Amino acid sequence: MTHETWDQVREQLVPRLGRNNYTTWIEPLKLLSLSNGVAQFEVPTSFFGNWVSRNFADHILRELQQSGASVQRVEFSVSRETPAPKVEVKKTLARPLTRPTRPVDEELPGAPLDARFTFDTFVVGKPNELAHAAARRVADGGPVTFNPLFLYGGVGLGKTHLMHAIAHELTLRQPDMRVLYLSAEQFMYRFVQALRERQIMDFKEIFRSVDVLMVDDVQFIAGKDSTQEEFFHTFNALVDQNKQIVISADRAPGEIKDLEERIKSRLQCGLVVDLHPTDYELRLGILQTKAEHYRAQYHGLQIASGVLEFLAHRITTNVRVLEGALTRLFAFASLVGREITLELAQDCLADILRASDRKLTIEEIQRKVAEHYNIRLSDMIGPKRLRTIARPRQMAMYLAKQLTSRSLPEIGRRFGGRDHTTIMHGVKKIEELMTTDSQLSDDMQLLKRLLQA
Repeated sequence: MTHETWDQVREQLVPRLGRNNYTTWIEPLKLLSLSNGVAQFEVPTSFFGNWVSRNFADHILRELQQSGASVQRVEFSVSRETPAPKVEVKKTLARPLTRPTRPVDEELPGAPLDARFTFDTFVVGKPNELAHAAARRVADGGPVTFNPLFLYGGVGLGKTHLMHAIAHELTLRQPDMRVLYLSAEQFMYRFVQALRERQIMDFKEIFRSVDVLMVDDVQFIAGKDSTQEEFFHTFNALVDQNKQIVISADRAPGEIKDLEERIKSRLQCGLVVDLHPTDYELRLGILQTKAEHYRAQYHGLQIASGVLEFLAHRITTNVRVLEGALTRLFAFASLVGREITLELAQDCLADILRASDRKLTIEEIQRKVAEHYNIRLSDMIGPKRLRTIARPRQMAMYLAKQLTSRSLPEIGRRFGGRDHTTIMHGVKKIEELMTTDSQLSDDMQLLKRLLQA
């Protein structure tokens, strides 16, 4: 394989991995040799080689093979050149605001960004419009106005998409900005690895000298005492330097069990935004956007009127399932050479449609009632007994009893560990009020329709 071939392969990796990943991890690779089915590359550091091997080796190998190269394995070896001297630890600690002289970007242990997850491909609707606006503000790269930005919500609602979009936009607007995106599990892994290899000062130097730190699924560090300690100090160091932090989780900071109180407090001091479950209009908008893309990809393959509306009504779990269903539908119709009709969709997606005929969860009921009465979810399951909170709490208890198969003790556990007799009292109270309070009765009927839609 010639160096010209490798140059062509590198060009193919740009759209696959994204410009930021390409510049950081692929561009520095130097092809040394190709013999006995092994492509040998030179890398600047052992950390760099290990990261590329774990995250990008399969992509490199696939592109090499598609280019016609006879290669079965890729290997990485550290440059034989004398490495640049490291900055003394004492100097780094004495002047925390001074940039390290070693180029940090070469060793940023971030996760790969998905090239598909940009603001252009994010469909905005009422459930996610605040989160989208906040993410856009951060991506503008101006003065830090809220720190951290904390995004939370269930699976497949767009948290990771927005975080990738922020990272893409920041690196596009300001190529020199050091943006580090990774999951909480990867943060923990890097920390443990640094402890094991006695490189904790290098770890601190890397993580505390970025311009933007983005940590996905932060709930995974809950209960990990040493990792929480390091995360707390990293968080404080970056905030003190007025560096932007973006965090995501599957629930609000105050609802993450086993997360230290001081970390909860820190996370709540910025802007906390809830991505609500998708509504019908947003799901339909997502399907319409994806369908336009697939029509072009499948050379104008037709989709009958009413199919997208049917899917938006039936598949309500999350966006990933929704998009996966449409992907399968277009691929199947293309393979069998048929127009996408309602009948074809029902046959092709029978398993997904069955799974989507799900039972309501207590958490969904709590979230919908809290949203309807404009109270915090944490207050609903918390100890507060104000009437403005207690009544919606009893409404949610009644709906949980009526619309789920959960037992009273199970329901009580989901309402902050309350006794089953408390649930019985709440249900009875709502039953009595519905006969005399027409407004409450109307609210109950509306909530039932929303939850069963």
